[in-house]
Amino acid sequence: MIITKQIVDKYLNRRKTHNTTTKHELNLIRHIKQETMSRNLDNVSRTRSYGEFYERNKEIRWSFLASMVSRNAGWNMTDLEGAWFPQVLDKETRKTLFMNYEKANWLIFNDAYPQLLLYEFSKKLRAPLFYLLKEFAVSLFMEIQWERFWELGNGDLLIISQIINEQNVIQKPVIEHPIYKKKVFSSFVFRVQDWFHFSSVLFPTLSGELYGFSVHDFRKVTSRIELGKRLAWLLFHKEYYNLFYRFSNKTEHTGSRYDYEQYFTTKKLRDTPYLRTTFPLIDHRVSKQNEWFHQGINFVKWFGPIYQQQNFELTNWYRKKQRQLQLGISIEKLLKNEQG
Repeated sequence: MIITKQIVDKYLNRRKTHNTTTKHELNLIRHIKQETMSRNLDNVSRTRSYGEFYERNKEIRWSFLASMVSRNAGWNMTDLEGAWFPQVLDKETRKTLFMNYEKANWLIFNDAYPQLLLYEFSKKLRAPLFYLLKEFAVSLFMEIQWERFWELGNGDLLIISQIINEQNVIQKPVIEHPIYKKKVFSSFVFRVQDWFHFSSVLFPTLSGELYGFSVHDFRKVTSRIELGKRLAWLLFHKEYYNLFYRFSNKTEHTGSRYDYEQYFTTKKLRDTPYLRTTFPLIDHRVSKQNEWFHQGINFVKWFGPIYQQQNFELTNWYRKKQRQLQLGISIEKLLKNEQG
């Protein structure tokens, strides 16, 4: 996947010279911004919006991937106020962890949803409108990729490009943010999850089975991109896609892990709450988004082949890891009590 200097210069020049002056363009920009803001309220609204977009535009596979990954973000959020984490994490730490998940979830939607809507309007008008992406501070990288998709229809290239873009969007404002680096990525829970692969992205089924991949070295953008590529490969695998799609269609996203635990063959009590009864709406400040894409960045490596793991059926693994994590929390709580 080659983006030459000539191609970059061409799109940069277009961004500099094109002035949005038509009434139609201004109204469209205003509408997309309002629609994005109204749907970017919380994890539940974002997850639903991604899923609804996919129903209307099945060729944009990333929107289904985003809805399933967003479900996982919600489950991570409610873990913080569930039966276990409050035993070892004080209220302030849990709040910081929640804000970490929420900020990343919000930033990705704020960047991605205008792209999706602009594509949808392009379809309706039968003309590409991607020159307007600059009005939403979307990376030049994605303007190039959307144009290529419009011309060539290469869905594989587009979904990988979207994965690359969104992980770069959150790298500096979330992953490298000084507060989150200190309080989140150095926390007991994050270290234990990262070291021992407790944390995972799950794709559940209506029969109670869980598929997915464990998350390791989350702080590195390349690790998250490779994870995203593996998740996309699994989600749209011909043998498993219908299982995940049926779960998504039937199961309303509440943020609680009981969304999928209700389907376990061995009944499990709910130990994580509903997201909307637990967390307030957060009023995020829209700060200037810096362009991550530049000629010096080695983005070609991110388009490499997907490393296909064999072990992606995680049902028994997940239950075992949950027991181990709960044991670790119990030990940590005991040590804290003895020390103080």
